[in-house]
Amino acid sequence: MSAALLSLTIPLATAMLLLLFRTRAGTVVIVANTASLVAAMLALDAVMTGAREQLSLGNWDAPLGIRFELGPLTAVLLVFTALIHLLVTIYAQASRHSKTRDTDFWPLSCLLHASLAALWLSRDLFNWYITLELLGLTAVAMIIISGPRSHLPALRYLLLSLAASLCYLLGVAFLYGRYGVLDIRMLAEVVVDDPGTRLAMLLLTLGLMLKAALWPLHQWLPAAHAAAPTAVSALLSALVVKGPLFILWMVWSTLAEPGFARQAGVLFAFAGIAALVSGGWAALRTPWLKVLVAYSTVAQLGYALLALGLLLYWQDPEMSIALWLFVLAHGLAKVSMFLGAGEMQATLGSRRVSALKGASQTMPLAMFAFAVAGGSLIGLPPSGGFIAKWVLLQPLLVEPSHWPWALGVLLGTLASAGYVFRVVTIAFNRADPSSPGHDPDTAAQWLAMLPALIVWAMALLSEPLILWFQEVGL
Repeated sequence: MSAALLSLTIPLATAMLLLLFRTRAGTVVIVANTASLVAAMLALDAVMTGAREQLSLGNWDAPLGIRFELGPLTAVLLVFTALIHLLVTIYAQASRHSKTRDTDFWPLSCLLHASLAALWLSRDLFNWYITLELLGLTAVAMIIISGPRSHLPALRYLLLSLAASLCYLLGVAFLYGRYGVLDIRMLAEVVVDDPGTRLAMLLLTLGLMLKAALWPLHQWLPAAHAAAPTAVSALLSALVVKGPLFILWMVWSTLAEPGFARQAGVLFAFAGIAALVSGGWAALRTPWLKVLVAYSTVAQLGYALLALGLLLYWQDPEMSIALWLFVLAHGLAKVSMFLGAGEMQATLGSRRVSALKGASQTMPLAMFAFAVAGGSLIGLPPSGGFIAKWVLLQPLLVEPSHWPWALGVLLGTLASAGYVFRVVTIAFNRADPSSPGHDPDTAAQWLAMLPALIVWAMALLSEPLILWFQEVGL
């Protein structure tokens, strides 16, 4: 557990340090993220060789104290968070087009990292509320770095995030008033299926779905993610929306009575299919490049929502594995797509998809990064997206009665292919003559490609990872 705590305290201490000293902030944050990644990998190694570890902060046991728990999924998510932050901060430091130099991005990114690490480790409903508030406020502050045009999307995000927090906190209050405990494991031992508990669960769900931008509560996400600086957009899409999803999965898989879980599971699954179709359709129609990538986040979260719904409906642990494989694959692919899109947008001087005409010739590395990451979103083998989709599809293809869910996955795949190939087709048109000032940043484009290559390399680790998850459980 000490290694896991280091993965949390290193970025938190770095954020506090950067509030006082800003000298060489980018280098300091990269070193801190590297150290945090090493600590997270040590924590993962400890989990792989032993049992789950627990820590009561301040030596106060639950229900009075806050309990941290290091399990298999938490260890993987700590490594994933540190890796994404390291890749994005290296890009933010290296890219000539980065809007984050000499800004508050560096301490804010560290605070975001620490908030996510605390969220993954926590097992207390109120402590999750604290981490959600830190995530939301930090994300809003990072969006504003982009300048005046980002103020309205950031304000909308802030107001809706506060409304979501109110719903979540009301649900927490109802559960605490009913049972007197907020630790998720202790609550699971005493919770009963009654109208008050169902109301609390629905309030928690409403708040978490709004914060995670899950369909149909996703309207704030495209404008906010598109208006943010490129490095911030990558962090928001890859990591921030996954925090509330983690809590939603924990709450429903731990607290929900089987009958109520089955009822909610059907609704979650239908919402996932609707997200796949509507998000993909919106991405196909938008004229703006970063908005297209943002809508693809709405669509791809539909796979996770579908997996959560089928997990609750069937009580099948395999669906949990599919859900978190989607989260890992989507996070890496979305970092690559946002970084590649940001480089093309900054170099070509236009935010429109139509401006990418000939980008395969004028900016081949960035376009290749976008296309390779898009291939994982589509589910082309042997990418991480394909592995996650295959785990999801296996039980759907066994029973003929499951064909509606398999059809939903097919529709989502076609929609993903549509908006990815829309960009690729334009990029492979004959290029117009380059302007004299055309000067792509080659190093930044290689950095944009790296996460896409990692998500395709997931195939090498997928089988042992799936077998490990099956053996130890999530």
